[in-house]
Amino acid sequence: MTDPFSLFDSWFTEARTTELNDSNAMTLATANAEGQPSARMVLLKGHGPEGFIFYTNQQSRKAGDILANPKAAILFHWKSKRRQIRIEGQLSTVEEAKADAYFASRSRDSQLGAWASDQSQPLADRATFISRFEEMKQRFDGQDVPRPPHWSGYCLTPDCFEFWQDGAHRLHERRTFTRNNDEWTEGLLYP
Repeated sequence: MTDPFSLFDSWFTEARTTELNDSNAMTLATANAEGQPSARMVLLKGHGPEGFIFYTNQQSRKAGDILANPKAAILFHWKSKRRQIRIEGQLSTVEEAKADAYFASRSRDSQLGAWASDQSQPLADRATFISRFEEMKQRFDGQDVPRPPHWSGYCLTPDCFEFWQDGAHRLHERRTFTRNNDEWTEGLLYP
């Protein structure tokens, strides 16, 4: 049997050579406490057998969904490779040290933007946001920008994978992997 993490690594490595923009972009689908779904693009910032990591403002809509319902799905679609991978699982917050290290690796303007943005909240006009960004530039002038207390990362621990490969005449291949305790069961689905 194939290990789904090894297969992901193989496909992801190939996609990084053919997808010119954001080969690490993935759709993140969440649902709130009432079951209302929401999907948006986020960037994969780490992955391995522990799961798939992305970062965000913890006051955003997605973070509110995650707090109410920590189950989610992510989807990678690489049009140049005619492939996609769906992954479903549980979300948990990454460790503080990991969030600090990733935040420190971001560009200074991205760090300042994290402080300036009330992500997902109504904004009267763009000038207000730009003004807040300039205020953050002044506030942290001459010093390192610390990670905001409301900004961190999440790790999706997979329960299942589906690897989809395009086929001629819609004769696609769909391989699944489902976790049962610490073991993975492999299967196929009709296209």
